[in-house]
Amino acid sequence: MSNTLYDRDLQLWIEQTIDQLKNREFESLDIEHLIEELVDLGKSEKNTLKNNLMILLAHLLKLRVQSDAPHTMKGSWYSSILEHRQRVLNSLADTPSLKGFLGEAIEKAYGDGRKLAIKEGKLAKFGVRIPEESKYPQICPFSIEEILDEDFYGD
Repeated sequence: MSNTLYDRDLQLWIEQTIDQLKNREFESLDIEHLIEELVDLGKSEKNTLKNNLMILLAHLLKLRVQSDAPHTMKGSWYSSILEHRQRVLNSLADTPSLKGFLGEAIEKAYGDGRKLAIKEGKLAKFGVRIPEESKYPQICPFSIEEILDEDFYGD
């Protein structure tokens, strides 16, 4: 096993790397790990966007498919939509280059969001109708504009 600072204490390695960059000590930089961390950072931003889209899409879908659910159930879906849509909007505002990834992110997130909506739908209790899986479209029924529209709830 390697015994570099990177392997022993990532936070300390980050602080050291920042200091080296500030002091223009480029020759002492751990370039391989720096590249690895930057790649991971980019993946993390994309994964965060996809995860927030997954939950947003799942609850938009549930409102559409389970429109007859009690208001108490739907209330939590509305709250989740508000929260995760805001997270998506914040990600896009903080990292504008993610807008070019948005279509792909929605496509990737929708399948998992659909599965989540179906699984949550099967947990319905107290006489609430459990929708057939076929009621959940295979392809995302919402446009990018609708997904990002703060007044759109899919129902």
